[in-house]
Formats: sequence, structure tokens, C-alpha cells
Amino acid sequence: MFCVPHITCKMQHQKKMIRCLLFISLLIHSTLGKKSVVAPPSQKWLTLNGKQPLVIARGGFSGLFPESSSFANQMAVSLSLRDTALFCNLQLTKDGIGICLSDIRLDNSTNIALVYPKGQKTYDVNGKEVHGWFALDYTIDQLFNNVSLTQGILSRPSLFDLQSPISTIEDVTGIKPAQFWLNVQYDSFYNQHKHSPASFVEKALRLMGINYVSSPEIGFLKSMNGKVNKAKTKLIFQVLTADEIEPTTNKKYGSLLQDLASIKSFASGILVPKEYIWPVQANKYLGETPTSLVSDAHKQGLEVYASGFANDLLGSYNYSYDPTNEYLQFVDNSEFSVDGVLTDFSPTASEAIGCFANNKNVSKPVKGKALIITKNGASGIYPGCTDLAYQQAVDDGADIIDCSVQMSKDGVAFCSDTADLIGDTTAMTGFISRSVTVPEIQSKAGVFSFDLTWSEIQTLKPQIASVYQDFQRNPAYKNAGKFTTLPEFLELTKAKAVSGVLINIQNAAYLASKKGLDIVGAVNTALSNATFDKQSTQQVLIQSDDTSVLSKFMNVPTYKRVLLIEEKIGDAPKQPMEEIKKFADAVAIARSSIILMNDFFTTAMTNVVAEFQKANISVYVYVLRNEYITLAFDYFSDPIMEIATFVDGVGVDGIITEYPGTASKYIRSPCTNTDKPQYNILPAQAGSLLSLVPPEVQPPAAAPLPPLEASDVVDPPLPPVAKDTAAAIPAPATPTVAPSSAPANVASVCLSVVSIVVLALLFSMGY
Repeated sequence: MFCVPHITCKMQHQKKMIRCLLFISLLIHSTLGKKSVVAPPSQKWLTLNGKQPLVIARGGFSGLFPESSSFANQMAVSLSLRDTALFCNLQLTKDGIGICLSDIRLDNSTNIALVYPKGQKTYDVNGKEVHGWFALDYTIDQLFNNVSLTQGILSRPSLFDLQSPISTIEDVTGIKPAQFWLNVQYDSFYNQHKHSPASFVEKALRLMGINYVSSPEIGFLKSMNGKVNKAKTKLIFQVLTADEIEPTTNKKYGSLLQDLASIKSFASGILVPKEYIWPVQANKYLGETPTSLVSDAHKQGLEVYASGFANDLLGSYNYSYDPTNEYLQFVDNSEFSVDGVLTDFSPTASEAIGCFANNKNVSKPVKGKALIITKNGASGIYPGCTDLAYQQAVDDGADIIDCSVQMSKDGVAFCSDTADLIGDTTAMTGFISRSVTVPEIQSKAGVFSFDLTWSEIQTLKPQIASVYQDFQRNPAYKNAGKFTTLPEFLELTKAKAVSGVLINIQNAAYLASKKGLDIVGAVNTALSNATFDKQSTQQVLIQSDDTSVLSKFMNVPTYKRVLLIEEKIGDAPKQPMEEIKKFADAVAIARSSIILMNDFFTTAMTNVVAEFQKANISVYVYVLRNEYITLAFDYFSDPIMEIATFVDGVGVDGIITEYPGTASKYIRSPCTNTDKPQYNILPAQAGSLLSLVPPEVQPPAAAPLPPLEASDVVDPPLPPVAKDTAAAIPAPATPTVAPSSAPANVASVCLSVVSIVVLALLFSMGY
């Protein structure tokens, strides 16, 4: 028996899916006016056959939905390159039906332990004792009618758990993917229990299209030789970790790769963990060079597919938390390209291959697109506001590089994120005794720039800030670079001919009244000395949260004034906007004021951007970061998706980011700047992903954000600059080591492309 009907369960599943009818209107909305997708260009790739690398979706879009669920499979088909292959790990039930699940233990990806609490068993699986619930102990009806899929990785959303039954091989091939890849992980185990995966696959090959059959067991692959049509189906040897033992030969997989010619005798390719190709060192940086595996395999006529890709796994620091960088490392280098990538996030692999590969020479700004504005330079790569961070930002294609101006005790204006030096320097080490609390600036104690002379500040080292302790940024360069004075910053921007600068001015009233420091005067003088007030080639943006500061720059018509709104707002009424227009040409607002989020799902988009733009006020959104922990689930753990949503979904005028290279990659991509892209990077539609979740398990609604008030906008006039009455500077304390207290901003916002999948889901269920 090869397959059995599951009418009862399908009816139950259809009832669960009725809510998807709500998405038909979203489908129409999200696809109207979208660019048509074209076939891959005829460019030459360094793959074995010279064709574009294959995207292989492991269990469908398993990075978001439970593996091999109907949602996961259809989303992968709908949101990936059109030749993407769906990857199914074969398990066999008691009655010989093939189902798709990676782990041989069903309790890792289903609720079977709750349904059959006494069903746990222990089996010998290739020499290891494994405890759990196994498919071969249950019939397909027992599983299909009673057991539901769950997300097997705890960091991924659990709200889609228990919404889908286990998928059979027929279910997956029934949605008609462009290509189907069947992996037979446990041939020896099933044969020991009187099941034959080889017989199952042989029958399946006659009834459905299977493009790839892979296995880590050489005996299985050899048994399939002569039983597959090699013109239609490729046999692939799956290589496990180097020290694991291959059951047929009892040799380690690492040693088997030393004889590629032998592998060629029974397989047309190999599927290997990506570390075989680009090893990651103990310090989490890539080795200087890749291994020769891909080149050696290609010489033998073997294709090489790399596995282990997932956006939400902490990879090498070389990738700067941008998952597309990792794919490009394997498909777009001067030495080789793998022939395909096995991934939990097929949309991200698709955008990397379809949009960013072979695109290194595109560097010119794109007219009409959002400005790329840095936050302390490329502060995700190097310590913020250092010469290295600014040079990296220039190299990455930033339009506007920024300097948040701080003042030393002796009146030197320099660039640093905040007046408190603890987060971004080693100030805690040498100046702990100078720590004070300044309520006008912040509630916690700090070591402030205005209490140290410039010579004292120069004894410090910069310190890279990270969003979380487990998400370190480029630790090899944690204290690299040198501090930059404001004149040096302006000189750099002129020498590098960047499109413009943003000067951020903080704490002007406090500095003037309490410290006798004229930060506004210092900025004006520096800009004038650099002749920025006498030219219009490079933009000058003056940003402050204080309207009185902005009013001091109204006499230079070429300067653009930006009001920084730090409060979270849900609306921008007419009265406060009229007040803003008296002082500013643009506003910088938090992303959480634009797209609302609840429990890491986006819920709605406010009208704030539209309201400001209607009043002819430009809108810049801050702060965008690459780390997936800062992104809503709607963005697929992919910072490119968030950028696409704010730039092309919301339509902001600029994005303020710590990773300008990621933003530049998207904005200058041919997929963004042509009417016929190879792949569409679709913006998220706020709330659409959460709408797929049954109302009874959705998180409680969050309280609405308050509107912007006029009282939030207008500030009192700046006080006169007082005479400096500061006491003598105390001697530096004995150095003591303390951890960085750099603040983390985890407010996240996040997708709308979910709607694309709905009609296909409904059709596949017989609607």
C-alpha cells in the first residue's frame, strides 16, 4: 500500500483554513502593481554546469512555520525563486506510508507526546540509543487524525503550532513544487524493522516527480543505481559531520571525502554541511581561505550542495548578522560557487542569489530612493564614531554620514553617540571615580564627556556597542579606531565626497547653563570653517530633539533641519505638525511609531509617515540593525526585509542604520531598480502574518500609542552660556574593569507577503 485517503482530517484542516479566505483581498492588494518576475539571466556561474545555484527549502519555509506543514511548503514555493526545490526528510509509518519530518523522533516536531503519553520507546539507531516517539510505531491514520505539527526550534514562533497535520510525501508533491528533493536519512534503521525505504522510493519514482534522492548511507544509494532515471533524478550522497560513521562502510564521513572518485561511482553530487567548505574558526571568524572541496568535487564531475543555512543561527562575525552575506560567500566568490544551498529560509537565499550575487560593481546612488543615513558611522562593524566606522560607511555606500556632537570639558567638539562615555569607550576602566548622575541627561550614573578634558578622553579607547551580550559585534576590532573631532569629521566627508552629513546636537541647554559650553556655536563655527555654509553640493542635516537648537540654524537656507522625536507616537495631528514646520524640514522617528508590534509580530501600520509627508515634512526612521533578535517574525529574521518594508512599503524618506552596507545592498540592487527583476523582495504588510494565527492564541492587544502633542514639540529658548565655574579635575582612579553598559534597543517591527500563499493553499485543499 502506497497511500491512503485522509478525508476526515482534511475536512478538519479545511475548517482551520477557512480564515485564510480573509486574505484574498490582501492577495489582490499585495500583487497589484508588483513587478513581474523574469527568468534567470544567462550570466555564467562558477557552478559545475554554469547555471544558477539551486535554492533548496528544508521542510518548506521551516524557519517560520512548522517543518513540512502546508503553510511552510506553500510559503516556500510562493516566496522563493521559481525553480526552488522542496526538501523532505523521509520517515516511514507502521503501515509503510512516507511522511516528511527531519528528526526520527516525532516528539521534537509534533505534539505526539501529549496525544500518546505512553508511546515513548528506545531504539538503536545506527549504533546509538535514541529515546522518543517513532513513526514506525503508528499508522498514518493515527498520526494524521490525531497528531499536529509544532515548531522544533524554540527561538522561532510557536503560534503556528497545532495548526497543521503531518504531511505525507503525496501532500508535498501535490502542491506541485518546481522541484522535489527526497532525503532518506535512516535506511538501515527502517530495514532492521522490516521497512524498505528503497522499495518505497522506487514506487514513488513511478508515481510522482522526484528530482533528487539523497542519503547519508552508501548502501542505499548503490541499491538505487539502475532504479532511477538519471536524466530525471539525481542521486546525492549526504555527508554528515566529519567524525560520524557511515553505516555501510563503517568509515568516518570526513575520510570518505578523501576519495571523491569513489563517490562519483554511485552519486552525481554531495550534500555537505557548509563548514566543510568555509570552516569557522574557534573565534567565530572564517578561515582565510576556503577548503578545496568544491573545486576538487567539480573536477570529478560531482555537484556540491551546502547545508546548514538559517537566518536565526549565530554564524561567523564576517557576515555582520546579514544572512545574505553568508549565501554570497558560497555562491559569489572568485573561486567557486556551490551548486545549491539547503536552507530553512528560502526567501532569503532567493534574494541573495537572485538579487545580490554578481552585483558588486553597483555603487551609484539611486534617485528617488530613501537616503541611507548612518548611526555613528558603520557602528555595527567598528566602534561608533571612529575613523574606521566612518570609512566603512563611505565604502558601504552611505548617502549621509553622521556625527553626534559631544563636548569635552575644555570645549573640544567631537563625535560620540552620547555624552556618557561608558557605553562606547573604556571610560569605566580609568575614570570610575568621575562617575556622576546628571538627571537632566539620564537617570543612571555615567562618566560624561563634559567632565573630562580632550587630552583625558584621548587616553580612552573606543568600544563597540552590541545589542545583546550573545550578539557580539566584530570582537576582534572591539577597541579599534580613533576618536574623531568635529573638524576632522567634516574634513573626512569633504575628502570622500559623500552626499551629505548629519550633525546631531544633544543637551545644548544643559551644556550652556551648567557647564559653560556653547555646543551650538562650536557646530556653527566648524561648519563655517569647512565652508559647508557656502556650498550646496553636499547636504547638511542638523538634527536635534530641541527646537530651540534647530532655530539657531535657520539663517543658512541650504541646511536641512531634522527634529528628533524620541517619544513613541501613534498619530501626528495637525497642530503639532504646524509647530514642527516652524523649526524643521524633517523628523526622525522610531520604527515602533510607524509599524506597531506585539510579541514580535507586527500588528498594524500607523498613519504617522503619511501625515508628516502630506505636510511636506520628510520622515527618517531609526534605528535599523541587522541582528535578527531586533526583528519581528514578519521580517523572516532578515534585515533586508525590514529595509524593504520601510523603504518600499511605508515609503520613508530615509533610514538611519548601524549597518549602511546592508541598506545599500538593497537600495542599489537590480531587483529594486528594474521593472522585471529576477526576484521580488516584497515588503511586509503589518499584521498579515499574525492574522494566520487563530484569534484564541494570539497575544493580547497592546495599548494604543499616544498622539504627538504640541507640548512635545516646542522647547524653551536656549539659556545664555554661563561662565565656566567647574572645579578642578580629580585625578584618575585606579583602573577597574567593568562590562559595557551599552543600551539595547529591541523595539521591533516587522510582513505582508503571506497573502500570496492563500489562494494556492485554498486550491490545494479543493476550494
